[in-house]
Amino acid sequence: MQSKINKVRLRLILTLCCLALMLGGNLYGQDLIPYVQPLSGTAGATTAAATRHGSGTELNANTIPAVTLPFAMTQWTAETRRAETKCQPPYAYADAQITGFRATHWLSGSCTQDYGSLTIMPVGGHLKTSPADYRTAFSHRDEVTAPNYYSVKLPAYHLRTEITATRRCGMLQFTAEKTDSLYLLITPNSDRGEGFIKVDAKRGLVWGYNPAHRIYQGWGKPAGFSGYFVIQFERPVGTSGVYSGARLIKADSLQNSKDIGAYVGFKMQQGEKLCIRVGSSFTSLNAAFDNLRAEITDWDFGRLVAKNKQVWQRALGKIKVQTADLQNKRIFYTAMYHAMQMPRLFNDVTGAYPQFAGNYQINKTAKGEYFDDFSMWDIYRAQLPLFGVLNPELINNCARSMILKGQQGGWLPIFPCWNSYTGEMIGDHVTAFIASAYLKGIRGYDINEAYRLSRQNAFDTPSETDYQDGKGRRALTSYLKYGYIPVEDSVQEAFHKKEQVSRTMEYAYDDYALSRIAKALHKTADAALLTARSFNYRNVFDPSVGMVRARHADQSWYQPFRPSSKEFYITEGTPQQYTFYVPQDVKGLARLMGGAGKLETALDKLFDAGEYWHGNEPGHQIPFMYNYTPSPWKTQLRVKQILEEEYSDGPGGLSGNDDAGQMSAWYVFASLGFYPLDPVSGQYLLTSPLFSQYSIALPNGKHFSVRTHATSAKAAYITAVKFNGKYYSKNYITHNMIMTGGLLEFYLTDRPDKNWAVNPADQPASLTQ
Repeated sequence: MQSKINKVRLRLILTLCCLALMLGGNLYGQDLIPYVQPLSGTAGATTAAATRHGSGTELNANTIPAVTLPFAMTQWTAETRRAETKCQPPYAYADAQITGFRATHWLSGSCTQDYGSLTIMPVGGHLKTSPADYRTAFSHRDEVTAPNYYSVKLPAYHLRTEITATRRCGMLQFTAEKTDSLYLLITPNSDRGEGFIKVDAKRGLVWGYNPAHRIYQGWGKPAGFSGYFVIQFERPVGTSGVYSGARLIKADSLQNSKDIGAYVGFKMQQGEKLCIRVGSSFTSLNAAFDNLRAEITDWDFGRLVAKNKQVWQRALGKIKVQTADLQNKRIFYTAMYHAMQMPRLFNDVTGAYPQFAGNYQINKTAKGEYFDDFSMWDIYRAQLPLFGVLNPELINNCARSMILKGQQGGWLPIFPCWNSYTGEMIGDHVTAFIASAYLKGIRGYDINEAYRLSRQNAFDTPSETDYQDGKGRRALTSYLKYGYIPVEDSVQEAFHKKEQVSRTMEYAYDDYALSRIAKALHKTADAALLTARSFNYRNVFDPSVGMVRARHADQSWYQPFRPSSKEFYITEGTPQQYTFYVPQDVKGLARLMGGAGKLETALDKLFDAGEYWHGNEPGHQIPFMYNYTPSPWKTQLRVKQILEEEYSDGPGGLSGNDDAGQMSAWYVFASLGFYPLDPVSGQYLLTSPLFSQYSIALPNGKHFSVRTHATSAKAAYITAVKFNGKYYSKNYITHNMIMTGGLLEFYLTDRPDKNWAVNPADQPASLTQ
């Protein structure tokens, strides 16, 4: 009898295991870390649109193989390029030599520059302190990359380096492959010959800092904070000292000299390991030590690697996809990883953070955490909305951070990075971000104060000194006077000068965003005025050519008109491309063109001519605009093409700058089958999902699940949609539908269903009805 029971139990266990393999291997309980490819985006883009439209630094995704945790203060990477130079990430796939391992504040995927970074270089054999002498060859074959772990062999030094990292700290482990001396060179990176470093051999410590400097508006001025660090060694230091370049100096500290650093030396036996722990902070040396004590409590490197892996498993596992295509799965989870690099945590474990645009003043958060490094022109579109679904508390923290910046600096920032005003890019999209959050019910901040600051940006011009410092909207006076920015206003006090047409269009969207908050707060007069300004895009649309173009102050059109050329009045693109940036009023744009059919024709022309450029963010909504036309099926066609052609899992697999995760967040949304063309509206436009099924774990404990029913493996066109078992006719879903949870089902066919969702009543909202 017991034998039969055991056999039944065994059969049950085997059945459950098979079921777990069928389901769990793809959707439940899976190990997601191996799907993340941190080297993706570290080489020049090889995609079709990038090679056609990109040039120079725009051909690089500018990501790094960051070892970090989601939205951390400091990332860690192998360093192949030493300088903190604009548009030069610290790691490039094409490089063949390593100059150390950097605790970096690189703005992931950007064309900016690093700041406040620290590099640690292991050197075997004899002490060398000049980069020309100690840089060493490495091979990608000897690299292991993961979100929570990196390792590489340095054959010339017979060493292996391993890295793992917490939110503010890192742990490095060095393994000797032969008996020899090991020297660790510690460099507080500064292209300006600034900073401080001290070695205390008796206590087994090295600490230091380097001042951060502003970029763009106010370029080169002090940013009001430094990158601080403290390093602990697992075993007693054998020898130590400081240096400036190749010159050794008899002292235990050094300050404000070129290429300063400290070294510590150890005798290592073959197979012996040495661990070090590194704490970082933006407020003080003591805070760096406090952060280290709080986040890394022992010397167990393997245990910390495993702990950090679980953090990433939970973060990545908020969306679990099922697909037979492993490449798509790798691209998806790599995109998730890249979308979780920015914004940057800026406060210590105590809540202390450097005051925004301050002069080394320290504040403390009253609630939540303080974040910075917002590539806002990029990420308000999809990256921040993605976490409005996955992590609303992060969005609350970001909104509170924006309000603090506005209060401390006097003006709501446009593009806050380096904890300073930058005046970088165009538009005023912090307003759009806050509107998007508030109207979706994410409201853990003072909306009245947010509105006051946003309204100030929209209506007031700062003093000349403040304006030159990067505060306020660029060219607002012209915008308010003419209803557009004429070519006579070259917008001199901006890093991106001119670009008058693009500025006009983006201000119109921001006015719309603020009008929605005004309406919600019952500010009737403001709502009406701002809504009227939301149509200012019409003032740069020339019906005679069916596109936007530059205009003089006397209302005449600028000549010549070159629709497919990059023009001074367009931001990083062409008039033909930028014509479609009217997310608040796609139906209004269609009316200007002559109707929804004419909009479809214009979209066809853009794609058929190869003029769609996925590497420029204002185009990210374009393929979804077919949902406003008589042919929604073309959204499904174009999105599928972009997913296939503009993303891969190789080092060159990202189409241009990732821009703090926006390019990656687009992939996440589009592959899931919905996209926030207008994030403020709370509507997500549908397309056919890339995966057979997936589930999103919502913060409220519910799940939003999607399942596809396809007539064949190649089926990619929607013929019907069900939500919670009932047929659903619209070609968009709402934020509330997602957050309530439930099951969305797509029925896909091989050929376009030209009748699905063509009724205007089933299409998304627009200012013009």
